[in-house]
Amino acid sequence: MAKDSQTPLDDELAREEREAAPQAETVEGELEDAIEGADQAAAEAEAADNPEAEVLAARVEELEQSVAEAKDQAMRAAAEAQNVRRRAEQEAEKARKFALEKFVKELLPVIDSLEKALESMGDEASEAHIEGVSMTLKMQHDVMAKFGVEVVEPHGEPFDPQYHEAMAMVPNPEMEPNTVMDVMQKGYLLNGRLVRPAMVVVSQAAG
Repeated sequence: MAKDSQTPLDDELAREEREAAPQAETVEGELEDAIEGADQAAAEAEAADNPEAEVLAARVEELEQSVAEAKDQAMRAAAEAQNVRRRAEQEAEKARKFALEKFVKELLPVIDSLEKALESMGDEASEAHIEGVSMTLKMQHDVMAKFGVEVVEPHGEPFDPQYHEAMAMVPNPEMEPNTVMDVMQKGYLLNGRLVRPAMVVVSQAAG
């Protein structure tokens, strides 16, 4: 039996099928490329979030914390060094100011003797003698003042236990209680620090 010949319609359908085949292959290739690109992007994202990156980030944070701690320790050390230097300067200044304290204490009895000698001089003493002792005493006081020694002579002032030593309490209605009535021995300061307290008689309320 002879094969039926194709009609023009069949020829048109065959031609369309032949033209559509390459287009399908092209679309399929494009889909495969898109899938491959998506897989690659996912792999890159996974690589960016891998454990090694997390370890490195943790190490960086640890190093930053160490640097901050080192800076803090350096600042503390600098502050401590400054405090040590300041204390050393204060100690040196104190040593300089009060290096003469022992010498001043040894010299005070000499001044006391000159003052008593001047007070005890009567009419029989010559004017030259009195003037000589007075000048010697003044020179002593001037030298002491030059090196920061001050006299504590609180007659008529309120009694201050920091600078005065009470030798007696005497009732005196003419003075306020706890007032220095008499100075038995002068006191002295060296650059503001007490070397010897003034020995005084203090008033108290009568009755």
